[in-house]
Amino acid sequence: METDHNAAPPLLGSHNERVDTWRWWGAAAGLLTGLGDAALLRWLGVGFAVNGRDGTLLVGAYFGLSFAVLGFLLGAVFEARRRDQLAARLIRDQMDTINTTRVRLAQSEKLAALGQLAAAIAHEVRNPLAVIRSAAQDLGDAVPADDDAAQRASSFITAEIDRLNNVVASLLAFARPLQVQPGAVAVGALLDRALLLARDELAAKQVRVQRTEPVDLPPVTADPDLMSQVLLGLLANATEAVPRGGEVTLHARAVGSAVEIDIADSGPGVPADLRERIFEPFFTTRTRGTGLGLSIARQIVTAHVGTIEVGDRAGGGARFTVRLPAARRAMAA
Repeated sequence: METDHNAAPPLLGSHNERVDTWRWWGAAAGLLTGLGDAALLRWLGVGFAVNGRDGTLLVGAYFGLSFAVLGFLLGAVFEARRRDQLAARLIRDQMDTINTTRVRLAQSEKLAALGQLAAAIAHEVRNPLAVIRSAAQDLGDAVPADDDAAQRASSFITAEIDRLNNVVASLLAFARPLQVQPGAVAVGALLDRALLLARDELAAKQVRVQRTEPVDLPPVTADPDLMSQVLLGLLANATEAVPRGGEVTLHARAVGSAVEIDIADSGPGVPADLRERIFEPFFTTRTRGTGLGLSIARQIVTAHVGTIEVGDRAGGGARFTVRLPAARRAMAA
């Protein structure tokens, strides 16, 4: 999305055009007031004579011009105050824009540095980890089947290596610039894909899944791969949060020109004081994990001109809401 840097000056100019009319409105009001006062005095029986002649028109013109000048000056003063207010508002808006841009630039620099670090880590760590994992698997195949200690050690090494690989993958995913290829995607297809990928985890904890969506739900404008990644991550978090035999609900609905997707769970929920921090990079309340999952999810959703929020589930638990723009062709239809 491109930013129109020339938008502010025309806005101020349009305000100035409206402000500049106040002096003329003031002059017109003053003229009418002066003439009205003269007419009122005449109607009340007050006479105006100049050298024995009727001077009502002359006095009326004098009153009208005097009040017109006064109204013009008052309008000019009002215009100056309004112009100062508009200028101050424009300066505040520009300062806010500059501050926002500065924060984004700082974030971009951090991401660039993180990207270089992640690439270096991936280069230096992944190959040795692959060798160690292969050796651990060979060791596990070579030890006797009844040697439980050796088998557990081999499985532990393999699991830890997989975890480290996931950490490296998360770092790369967070630092790598997003390549979004949006299109019209059915929400049902996104939910189907996420549920299919999370099927084993859901079955392992015997989690009940409830899913509701209207039949006339419009498609969303999204990259199907990236958005499936977001929904799968939220679904995995919900599965981990609920106790064995818990419940996860998926609900989609159209709201104006957007579509909202709720993923809620019957777990302990997210404390109110942590609801903003959980989207920060590297913040996590778990003993294991990188704290990048929700940060990457928000990064992806923001790139789709959408939002992601966390709240309370009715009956207890957490509810994550992803809001995405509806596809334009669906809206037009």
